[in-house]
Amino acid sequence: MALFDIFSKKKKDTLDKGLEKTKENIFSKISRAVAGKSKVDDDVLDELEEVLVTSDVGVDTTLKIIGRIEERVARDKYVGTDELTCILREEIANLLMENNSAGLEEFSIPEDKKPYTIMVVGVNGVGKTTTIGKLAHQFKEKGLSVYLGAADTFRAAAVEQLVVWGERVGVPVVRQKMGADPASVAFDTLSSAKANNADVAIIDTAGRLHNKINLMNELTKIKNVMQKIVPGAPHEVLLVLDGSTGQNAFEQAKQFTAATEVTALAITKLDGTAKGGVVIGISDQFKIPVKYIGLGEGMDDLQVFRRKEFVDSLFGE
Repeated sequence: MALFDIFSKKKKDTLDKGLEKTKENIFSKISRAVAGKSKVDDDVLDELEEVLVTSDVGVDTTLKIIGRIEERVARDKYVGTDELTCILREEIANLLMENNSAGLEEFSIPEDKKPYTIMVVGVNGVGKTTTIGKLAHQFKEKGLSVYLGAADTFRAAAVEQLVVWGERVGVPVVRQKMGADPASVAFDTLSSAKANNADVAIIDTAGRLHNKINLMNELTKIKNVMQKIVPGAPHEVLLVLDGSTGQNAFEQAKQFTAATEVTALAITKLDGTAKGGVVIGISDQFKIPVKYIGLGEGMDDLQVFRRKEFVDSLFGE
């Protein structure tokens, strides 16, 4: 299995288009912040701080970025405003690298874990089921066999949507009657996946946040049942967040990381929002790698998050 696929022009075009609104938002604000200024001074940094906060980078991450730029300005004595974008770009890239959001293999899985089990969590409406369908498509395109488990048994729409995606992609979906025990669905899914020597099993879960204790108990139960079939499962807990909700995505991340051990993030709907800065803030604040980003409705519009390509698209080549 190749370590990296070539980042194709089509994927780059999709990324550029998906981040267009965020890019326009940030650059128009930066242009206004430095208008009439030749040097990066305290006033410019104050303006830049406001630009980042209002672009949903988040207050704590913004302060960290501003602090790093201040250090560079103090060290270099004179920094022109024409250099500001370049410095900002470098500091954001460094931040993403530090937080492990550095670009992963293209929809690959460890070869020593089979079936590789992914438990997907997130509130209703963030694009969780759609992300599962797109993930299944990408894995299948890689020649991997995939099973899906419809463990969100509290919403008929969620089960039906997953079944539709399964038919569309051409992968089996394990389901039970409405109101069935989600852990039982996970058990059946992994049993079927293991019996059929499948490579990947993806389990959808309910997206309720009204009671964190109940959520925690339910997810823990699902995990424990999985481990009876596949030791070490789930190998990945993927939290799906809607990038267009900005600061609300931070709150969701806080709730779910408190309820279960999240190991990776997928941030969706970046194509329809100017709030793409949320990717930077969430990666920094939660120290969880952003693994996938959603950039449209098409089956191929879910991309592996690549730090370099993301920053290139955000700031231009």
